[in-house]
Amino acid sequence: MSWFFARLVLIIVALAAGSLVGWWAGHEFATPLVAELLGAGTAVGLLTLFDSLRAHRLMEWLRGSQQQAAPRDRGFWGEIGYRVERALRQREHALARERLWLGQFLSAIEASPNGVLILDANDQIQWCNHVAADHFSLDPHRDLQQRITNLVRAPTFVGYLQAADYQEPLLLAGSSRGRGSLSVVVRSYGEGRKLILTVDVTERERADSMRRDFVANVSHEIRTPLTVLAGFIETMDSLPLTEVERRRVLSLMQQQTQRMQTLVADLLTLAQLEGSPRPTSDRWVSLDGLLQRIRSDALALSHGRHRVTVVADTLAELAGVEGELLSGIGNLVSNAVRYTPEGGGIDVHWRLLADGSGELCVADTGPGIAREHLPRLTERFYRVDGSRSRESGGTGLGLSIVKHVAQRHGGALLIESEVGKGSRFKLQFPAARVRAATAEPVSAEHLKA
Repeated sequence: MSWFFARLVLIIVALAAGSLVGWWAGHEFATPLVAELLGAGTAVGLLTLFDSLRAHRLMEWLRGSQQQAAPRDRGFWGEIGYRVERALRQREHALARERLWLGQFLSAIEASPNGVLILDANDQIQWCNHVAADHFSLDPHRDLQQRITNLVRAPTFVGYLQAADYQEPLLLAGSSRGRGSLSVVVRSYGEGRKLILTVDVTERERADSMRRDFVANVSHEIRTPLTVLAGFIETMDSLPLTEVERRRVLSLMQQQTQRMQTLVADLLTLAQLEGSPRPTSDRWVSLDGLLQRIRSDALALSHGRHRVTVVADTLAELAGVEGELLSGIGNLVSNAVRYTPEGGGIDVHWRLLADGSGELCVADTGPGIAREHLPRLTERFYRVDGSRSRESGGTGLGLSIVKHVAQRHGGALLIESEVGKGSRFKLQFPAARVRAATAEPVSAEHLKA
């Protein structure tokens, strides 16, 4: 209340000044009325002038940017200036806090892996993060205040937005980016406003498709030998067979049973590779020991129909799981034996690369593979020639197993092939998983048969 007392003092001073002027006028003009008017006018004029000066200073400050402090006058106008300035500063601080919070909130939305887009009542873009802009091929700044349907013209999206039935999300296949699939969720809020959330479900759709294909392929692969077995069992049950026919039927049944056993074993191997942790790098396996076992299996599978050359004097060790490495290399060699015509050659050799990494190459003189098939060879059940693959005893899972083994050991599978010139399958291992053998290998000779 200090301004009230200052104001009271000012009034008393003005009245005193007016009284003096009135007293002087009364003596000069000997007219009481004139004296009273002059006294009152003087008092009011002084108050008005004083208030006008201070009010002018405050108005000038208010008309400006208010960056400077308000006029620090005493009394009523000083109190008003102080109160106004404090209210402005509090408001500025509140706005700064709101801007900071909004900035942090928008930054959090920007960091989200999902797209967020806000539309007004006219379906005009008010704000979107960069993920949503990428999903819909928008510019997050230039396209603001543009109608979303003028920029995203996919009929399914436009129809979904206009139908205003947002209970189920929209799957937008082949989005405006020209690739992948989007799951679009729309939620209404406020007065006709809309919040659009987008999720890139390309990988999920691909995984679902692969899962469906996998189940279909497994069902087909198992159904075929089961159908054959059922037919043979029915034949043996209903028809009198000679000893030769019975033995032939039993041999074919054994082949189909072996085929199913091989398929189940490969499926279990894949499941184990995908579900177990990556092998540690502190367990070392002798590569020469692996190659000798691979050579024995290859010779048994070939039955002398091929020239099998295995260089088993590498003096190298690999860090990993022996069973997985044996499975990966064995699948490459068995494929080479199966698909190489009689009289052809299979060559298995190891080389140490300049950066310390290693490469195991399995080369054959088979028919080769056309270039368009190479990127898909490691897909499950993918076959260049399905009938030929089944006749050779393959399950279509071998190269998928090899790829998983290579990746789990930090390496990669490289495939080089040309029709009529054979194929080369290279298993590369990083330097951290390759070292010189610490003991003499079991065999240090160049094995050839």
